[in-house]
Amino acid sequence: MTRKTKGGELIAEHLIREGMPYVFGICGHGNVGMLDALYDRKDEITLVSPRHEQTAGHMADAYFRVAHQPVATLTSCGPGSANIPMSVACAQADSSAFLAITANVPTSQFNRGPFQEAYIHGQASFPDALRPFVKRTFQPTRVEMLPLALRQATQLLTQGRPGPVNLDVPYDLFQESAEIALEQTDSGDIGNRPGASPEAIAAVADLLLAAERPLIFVGHGVTLSEASAELTELQHRLQVPQVASPNGMGTLDMTDSLSLGFIGRNGTFAANQAGRQADILLTIGARFDDRSASSWLPGYSWNIPPTKLIQVDIDSSELGRNYVPAIGVQADARTFLRQLLAELDRRGVNRHDGTRGWLAEIAAWQAEWAAFTAPNFEIDTSPMRPERVVHDIRQVVPDETILVPDSGAHHNWFMQFWECRRPQSMLNTWGYSAMGFGVSGVLGAKLAAPDRPSIAVVGDGGFTMTPHVLCTAIEYDIPAIWVVWNNYAWGAIRDLQQGQFQNREIGTSFTRGANGAPYNPDFAALARAHGVDGVKVSRSDDFRGALAEAIAANRPYLIDLEVDPGVKPPSTGSWQLPPMPAPEPAFGSRWRP
Repeated sequence: MTRKTKGGELIAEHLIREGMPYVFGICGHGNVGMLDALYDRKDEITLVSPRHEQTAGHMADAYFRVAHQPVATLTSCGPGSANIPMSVACAQADSSAFLAITANVPTSQFNRGPFQEAYIHGQASFPDALRPFVKRTFQPTRVEMLPLALRQATQLLTQGRPGPVNLDVPYDLFQESAEIALEQTDSGDIGNRPGASPEAIAAVADLLLAAERPLIFVGHGVTLSEASAELTELQHRLQVPQVASPNGMGTLDMTDSLSLGFIGRNGTFAANQAGRQADILLTIGARFDDRSASSWLPGYSWNIPPTKLIQVDIDSSELGRNYVPAIGVQADARTFLRQLLAELDRRGVNRHDGTRGWLAEIAAWQAEWAAFTAPNFEIDTSPMRPERVVHDIRQVVPDETILVPDSGAHHNWFMQFWECRRPQSMLNTWGYSAMGFGVSGVLGAKLAAPDRPSIAVVGDGGFTMTPHVLCTAIEYDIPAIWVVWNNYAWGAIRDLQQGQFQNREIGTSFTRGANGAPYNPDFAALARAHGVDGVKVSRSDDFRGALAEAIAANRPYLIDLEVDPGVKPPSTGSWQLPPMPAPEPAFGSRWRP
């Protein structure tokens, strides 16, 4: 049934029908018509207005990673929307979805160069800035075009490989009316759970059951497909160990002996050893990016070939991108795993013990690594050792905690030593590595799971990029926790300068004065100035108590943590930035077949 409806009202109605509980948006003259429509529906959909558009996008990204339910962002024309490509790119690179609603100039003013129009290469052409980072942009120019654009944009968010979608709305469409109705959108998961052919499943089963040194490599695709139960059953039935990319962590409880952790430069020794020596590798929903593949250098993380690769991904463009698979399967992770388990049932395979010798080798590597690393987990120092910080957080937080690391040197330590117990519990900015994701995203994560502690571990550099999150936490009563990893530097880049440029350090340390004394603001005092509880911790033995207090407080909380910048993660793989030479592992060595 049609009725005369404003464009803004149509959009608000559509978001509510789609079950979106939030719009993370920033006001501007270009979107006031949409804000007015949200005013009438504020009992059904909540507008959360952070202090910066980048934060709005990261909040929406993190919300989806926890809830697997897209929400929307709302930005104005010109600079307002120009602030959001960072967070859109971050979401796209990690297969996370949100609807980025951007405003534009009135259609009657297209190509006249009005206030905040991008017009040099095309009229009202701001969507061009987002095209590299979204699955598609839609720019309806009449109210009658909105229902179709809304339906297609929303369906596209989660069809196949999830990703952000842009709806660019000219100013007049929010306020003009038409006799029109929304289109039906309850199409469910049509086309969203594709499976493999029976022949492919049989061939995969043949290879896995014949393998002497099988290995599974999982990525975000397994998390997004909510396939943790099926993956765990397969691994236990076949006794196959697993390595994980950051956003695949927790799909198998990482305290399980079959979980070897992250692979790559800052992975575990056992993970890289297993990757180097596996004869069959089953990869599900992982991209083989350079950091989890030691820059594709043979013998450092992978040897493909002679290792035979079975690659499963819902996105066919990822099949064979970096390694040619022996078997390539375009399929949803959960569908594929269920098919494979059914094939094992058909063959009567309840437990496969043919990997005992392989698992014994792996257990020896795990013990060797533990003997090397464990002594540092209890050392009391000031400033604190990085691995002690990771260990203490793991000891204090409940298993259901959501950890949201930002980009930076601290992230390498969590790759190496964090034990994630559940899926959708460790949210990483991995593909685009956007500083500000953890600082801002923790707010969206907490809104997605209000009953779970949500903790952002962020560098001092990253935190000062988006410190206005403290305002939003207070304004909307979001009890997020920030642990600021204070090492007085852009630490990851300073490490590169020290390691590959003979300590020719410039532009990476935070200093002041003629003597170059380390400088940072008092982050705890900064938090308190915003109304957020803030404490400074400089000694290892004081940190656990401070973190436990922050969790128990159930209020916005910041811990300013002084961490020793001189302790570096022990690399077990490599990471090459050509033309620089590839550094050798600090623990272990390259393996040649």
